[in-house]
This record gives sequence, structure tokens and C-alpha cells, in this order.
Amino acid sequence: MEYGKDCGDFKADGKFTFEVGGSGKTFRQIANVPNSYILADDIEMPRGNKISIWMIGMLY
Repeated sequence: MEYGKDCGDFKADGKFTFEVGGSGKTFRQIANVPNSYILADDIEMPRGNKISIWMIGMLY
């Protein structure tokens, strides 16, 4: 895992970019980044590339 340099908060496996934020977080910062996802707080289920933080904790 590495911290994002140009955009996104961090990268995993060198190809997945993650931006962390609340339920209102938009894709503006990672709009043109392939394999990018938002890890959002305060959402129950994933919607598209917006994943709830608790799911990542369960899957890890």
C-alpha cells in the first residue's frame, strides 16, 4: 500500500486508488483515475464505485 501522490488518499496493489470521505464525497478528485473507488462513511451498502468503509474492514 502506498499513499496517493497526485490524487486519491492511497493506492493498494499498485493499481487501485482509494479516496476516503463521508457519504457526500464525490468523484471529482479521482474522476480520470482508472480503478478508483471512494471509501465512504455513513453508507450501508455500496453504490457503484462508492464502498462503505465497514465493508472493507470485513473483507480485509
